[in-house]
Amino acid sequence: MKKVLRNIIPVVCLLSAVSCSLDEHSYMYIQADNYMNDASEAEKVLLNVYRDMVKDEVYGYQLSLMFTLPTDIARIEGNSTEGTSRLICSNAYSSSQVEIKNTYMALYKGVYDANWFLSEIEKKMQGYTREDRELATYYIAEARCLRALYYFELLRWFGHIALVTTPEDSYLPADSFTQAEPEDVYKFIEADLLAAIDVLPYAMDDSVRSSNDFRFSKGGAMGLLAKVYATWAGYPVHDTSKWADCADIAGKLIASGKHGLLDEADGGYEQLWYNTCNGIWDPTESLIEVSFYSPSLTGDLSYDSSGRIGKWNGVSAGSMIKGIRNVAYWRVIPTFINSWEKGDQDKRKAISYAEHRYGNAEKGEDFEMPIMEGYTLADAFGPEATEDMKKKFIGGITPGKWDTEKYVEEENYLIDGNMSNINWYILRYADVLLLYAEAINERDSGPNAAAYAAVNMVRRRGFGKPVEAASAECDLEEGLSYEYFQEAVRRERAYELAFEGHRRQDLIRWGIYYESIQKTAEELEMWLPGTKAIGYYICADYTRKNKHELMPIPLQEVDMADNFKQNPGW
Repeated sequence: MKKVLRNIIPVVCLLSAVSCSLDEHSYMYIQADNYMNDASEAEKVLLNVYRDMVKDEVYGYQLSLMFTLPTDIARIEGNSTEGTSRLICSNAYSSSQVEIKNTYMALYKGVYDANWFLSEIEKKMQGYTREDRELATYYIAEARCLRALYYFELLRWFGHIALVTTPEDSYLPADSFTQAEPEDVYKFIEADLLAAIDVLPYAMDDSVRSSNDFRFSKGGAMGLLAKVYATWAGYPVHDTSKWADCADIAGKLIASGKHGLLDEADGGYEQLWYNTCNGIWDPTESLIEVSFYSPSLTGDLSYDSSGRIGKWNGVSAGSMIKGIRNVAYWRVIPTFINSWEKGDQDKRKAISYAEHRYGNAEKGEDFEMPIMEGYTLADAFGPEATEDMKKKFIGGITPGKWDTEKYVEEENYLIDGNMSNINWYILRYADVLLLYAEAINERDSGPNAAAYAAVNMVRRRGFGKPVEAASAECDLEEGLSYEYFQEAVRRERAYELAFEGHRRQDLIRWGIYYESIQKTAEELEMWLPGTKAIGYYICADYTRKNKHELMPIPLQEVDMADNFKQNPGW
């Protein structure tokens, strides 16, 4: 069902939604009385709510690639804040940055669309056949998952937001909106997901929907709720009672046996990147995944459903590749790769970053070229390393998971310099295993056998070992204290989920975002003296404690809504 998003575009013309800020009336769905008369029509409208995910302002670009930098494992290319991308990815932007406002608006549009769908289908489904009513209950659960996801992103990026729960709320004047307490938004998200979990089947058990490709099922809802609880337990709310809830829901998902890791027989860790680069839906491990597919481009981003994955965060490429070029703005922090525990045995390391680039024909370059002829990143940390060698690698190492020339098959190749058909994982089963281990350790002030089992399964797959069999080569040492196990899980999240958009929010919920940026700057300076002056990690100059944990409420919203207060530091 890779074409699912493309196929709903005619519905967008009927159901166009434009709500530019919280106070503006939404003249959406003006033909609603003549639509959604059966489950088939309702599904088309639901897919429009899914389609809010593919926009540049959401997972097409900003929430996947731009806003998730900088971290202690990756940074933006270059050594200045020149240009919008470098400005935002260096934390040098202001509260009037238009991209911040656009993401805020796009997420609220997703909320509005879900609210409207839920309101209308609950009225319409009374006239459906019995079979269509069963489908409608599934669609309601899916819409509640989507609303929960959009609210979760609003909450963890912006912190203090308005809670809009019905379509009618969008008609209210600006001065009637207030910022809800974060706890109340979390409770609303929790209620949506719990309701969906009660209704939706696991993907492998679904016999009602004609296809559940790239759509919410029970496992995705449970995994997202585990992620919500872990974030709720951390900064800024710090409700540590939610660790028990996180362990409970993640444990139930694991115990169900309905999902698992892609082991060596299934292609292992690397199969994940073949799958997502080719629009292959495999719900074994993929719990929530954004499908980007457009067989051709019109240039109209409101119509096209492709994204920027692999182009913006892939391997640097000139004109030698089928897709014209890869701008490749992400740069991997060399000290992170060098500190990878047992990196010579862990297969994930070599998959996660690239020591090559693809050439430019106009410059007479070869198709595949090393970062520095005759040398590797390991040499840059060796006793004979030169300053020039270190500069080459700090400026040239990119993520490797979305290597367009290595993984993308011809039939999924979109020939464009900026856009691709590569999907984006929002949540994988491996993430849930690590959240489960973390939650147990936090709940009990120490790990138990279940916590060890969860993290060791992830590590074994990373090392190419059977996930259910103990391995002295890669299993964590027994008897770790609370602090050491906590650090081990945090390290494992960096290795397993490297460059997948989780690291910044992990560091924030752990309350160590600023400290991690500064520590990375110090490590880079020790490795390559003068790094700070050169500006290779310029984010360290701009990132502030108690400011950049949240993005600013868009200035327009603060100006228009009298009851809104700006986030700290902005």
